[in-house]
Amino acid sequence: MVRIRIADEVTPKLVDSYKKLIPQLSTSSLPPTEEELDQIIRSDASMILIAENNNNEIVGTMTLVLFHIPTGLRAWIEDVVVDSDHRGEGIGKKLNQEALHIAQKAGAKTVELTSRPARESANRLYQDLGFQKRETNVYRFTFD
Repeated sequence: MVRIRIADEVTPKLVDSYKKLIPQLSTSSLPPTEEELDQIIRSDASMILIAENNNNEIVGTMTLVLFHIPTGLRAWIEDVVVDSDHRGEGIGKKLNQEALHIAQKAGAKTVELTSRPARESANRLYQDLGFQKRETNVYRFTFD
């Protein structure tokens, strides 16, 4: 059994979980510090969703960002990661379903996310949940 909840405070368990999970998501990013996690949690625009198992271990996480633009409230799902020891247990699906529920309740017109093509199971999950692949160009500007 996995419970999904919004992180409402930074705890040592949360910080340690990110130290384990972020390297599974990205080899080029460092895990967030306690201060960085606190900024996310206190932000009006973002929330951290965590998946906890029966042993109260954090086995997955994601960030949901809600923001207003002139054409309406939008939502983005970012940094979805499920611990490699717990993949295939439906945790990613539950995290995404909760994010969609929160975004819909808030009045978001759309929810967007990106996923590398190599993440085949994640891409299947997003399509199974009803996300549609967009025909668009995604651009990135990187600061040195």
